Amino acid sequence: MIPQSSKTAIVSVTNDLTTDQRVDRTCNTLVKAGYEVVLVGRRVRNSKVLSPRSYRTHRLRLLFDKGILFYAEYNISLFFFLLFRPYDLLVSNDLDTLPACCMANLVKHPFTRRPHLHDCHEYFRGVPELVGRKRVTKAWKWLEDRFFPHLRNVVAVNRSVADLYSAEYGNTIAVVRNVPYRKTMEGAFDKTKLNIGRQQKVILYQGAVNVDRGLEEAILAMKYLETDAVLVIAGIGDISVALAALAASNGLTEKVCFTGQIPFGELHSYTLMADLGLSIEKDVSINYHFCLPNKFLDYIQANVPVLVSPLPEMKLIVDRYRIGEFIENHDPATLAAKMDSMLGNAANLALYKQNLAVAAAELCWENEEIILIKTIEMTSDE
Repeated sequence: MIPQSSKTAIVSVTNDLTTDQRVDRTCNTLVKAGYEVVLVGRRVRNSKVLSPRSYRTHRLRLLFDKGILFYAEYNISLFFFLLFRPYDLLVSNDLDTLPACCMANLVKHPFTRRPHLHDCHEYFRGVPELVGRKRVTKAWKWLEDRFFPHLRNVVAVNRSVADLYSAEYGNTIAVVRNVPYRKTMEGAFDKTKLNIGRQQKVILYQGAVNVDRGLEEAILAMKYLETDAVLVIAGIGDISVALAALAASNGLTEKVCFTGQIPFGELHSYTLMADLGLSIEKDVSINYHFCLPNKFLDYIQANVPVLVSPLPEMKLIVDRYRIGEFIENHDPATLAAKMDSMLGNAANLALYKQNLAVAAAELCWENEEIILIKTIEMTSDE
C-alpha cells in the first residue's frame, strides 16, 4: 500500500522507469522522509509492466522516442503535467528534465516557488553520444546556462562530477553516490536456464548496451579466452542488435549470452551467478572519464571480483578495497589474457571476495541516503 502524506514530491526522468535503480532509491528515501511520491517517466514501445512500488508512477505517452523532437516533446508534456498537479517538492534528474521543472515552478509559483532538488547522474554534456556534435552540445550548454546557476539544491553522483559543475556555475553541490541497497548473497539465478554449464565460469556485463562500453572488444576476447567461460550481457541499448550480429559472425553464439532487459528487482540474482564483473568503459569523454557506474557498485554488493578500466572514480575504490584488477587496454587478446589470469588465480579471487564483503558494508544506500535526507530537509526548509 502506498503511504498517504500531506506532502507530495514529483520526481522526473526521461527513461521508462523499468531499470533506473538510482531514481527508485531516491523515491524510497523520499517516502521515508514523509512524502507521497509520484515518479514520472515515459512509455516506450516495449515497456514492461512495473512491479508494485512504495510510490506512484506515471509514464508519459510520446510520439517521438529520440533526438531533439523527443526532448522537446518530453519537456512540454512534463511541463503541463506539473502545471496541473499539486506538489511540495520537485526532483529533476539530469539536464534533460530540468527545463520543464524550472519553467513549471516559475509559472505555477512565480512568487513563492516550491523547493526544487536537482540530481546530476552524470556530467550531461560529456556523454559519449555528444562527442563531436558541437551544435547539439552548444544547444544543451545554452539550456544549462539558463537554469543551472539558479539551482540552490543540487546533488551529484560523485565528487568529480560535483566539482565540474561547481567550477562552472558556482553551485554548492552535495555528493550522493549511486550505491545499491545492502544485498544478501542468496538467490542466485540458475545459469543453466541460460544454457550455461554448471562448471562454466560467468563473465558478466550488466547495464546499458551502448557505445564505448568496451562490449565489442569483450565479445571478441571470447575468441582468445582459454578458460571455459561464457560472457553474459544483461541489458539492452543502442548497439544490442549490432553486438548480437558481431557474436554470430565470429562464431561466438555459444560463448556470448544476451539476456535482454532485466527489471532491477531481478537483476541482483543474475549478478550473483557471476565469477567476474566487467566495467571497461573507454576514456572517450569527460562523463566516462569520471564515471562511477551502477554495475560496478552492483558487483560489489554481489561479492563479484571486478575487472575495470583504470578511470579515477572506479580506480579509487578498487585500490582502496583491493577488490579486482584493471585492464591495460581494449585489445581483445589482451583482455582475454587478463580474464584468464584472474579466473585462474583462486588465491587472489578468495582475497578479493574477502575484501568485497568489507566494501559492500560501507558502499551501500543505507549509509548514503543519510546525505540525501539531510539535503531534502534543507531544501524543504527554504
